[in-house]
Amino acid sequence: MSSTGGGWAQLRQQARSLETQTESLFHTYSQYASMSNISQKPSEEETRTEAQLIEILDKREALLSQLTRLLDSESSQSALKQNNLSRHREILQDHRRELSRLKSTINSARDRANLLSNVRSDIDAYRSSNPGAAEAEYMLDERRRIDNSNNMADSILAQAYAANESFASQRETLMNVNRRITASLSTVPGINSLIGRIGAKKRRDGIILGSFISFCFLMLLYFW
Repeated sequence: MSSTGGGWAQLRQQARSLETQTESLFHTYSQYASMSNISQKPSEEETRTEAQLIEILDKREALLSQLTRLLDSESSQSALKQNNLSRHREILQDHRRELSRLKSTINSARDRANLLSNVRSDIDAYRSSNPGAAEAEYMLDERRRIDNSNNMADSILAQAYAANESFASQRETLMNVNRRITASLSTVPGINSLIGRIGAKKRRDGIILGSFISFCFLMLLYFW
């Protein structure tokens, strides 16, 4: 019974170690699925990583079979061991599905890369075999760039004209306001003389205040 328990613990430890190795390999393998410029053919490292994943998953499958036989050989099966075994099987199935998903993603990305490469090769071959068509396409591209530049220049000029018109309108408005104020002042009787008296009073007050300050300053010097 103790040998059975020891064998169970040892096999479970191996299963957990292989699960950790699987996670590490998935981290490396998933990088190929997220590459924007994936190679047309699998690299040696990619092929080796995929082979290692498949090998470890098969080893884990064999270990779970051994754990199942050990559990079946026990006279009274432990619920804890059954739960542990079920959990290991679930993780294994999740990892197999993840491997299948990553392989599908990598293959799809590689197919798209190959398709784009073939299209570019066909275009280059067509251009090399038809220099006239290639020159015409170049001229069309140049014409499109020139048209875009002209459209941008027209847009900038239109904005400048609009700003100029706005400034002219604002200047005319200010001139109208100034004329209305001048006309109002000329039509109100006595307004000019009133403004003159106000200005004279301000000058007189300023003279008085200046004189008082001078007097105070002289007195301060005298008593000092």
